[in-house]
Amino acid sequence: MGSDRMSDSRKEAESAIDTVFDYIAYSQEGGRRVELREFGSFGLKERRERAGRNPKTGESVAVEAKRLVFFKTGKALRERVGSKNSSA
Repeated sequence: MGSDRMSDSRKEAESAIDTVFDYIAYSQEGGRRVELREFGSFGLKERRERAGRNPKTGESVAVEAKRLVFFKTGKALRERVGSKNSSA
């Protein structure tokens, strides 16, 4: 009986996490920033088209413009992870 309850709560947790990740991805597609208080924020950085180099041949190549997802940790998470006295 206990394992059934555990698997149900695990399924609920997985569903909740999937929902959060789906929301973050949907927001990023729309160019919006997502902040999870005290944890961190997900944002986008725009990279312009630029000239790059093929490392094998040294030939100059065009690198297309693109958007990159970045994550910035929140202050509370940084302090908690950076603390030497944190308990795991």
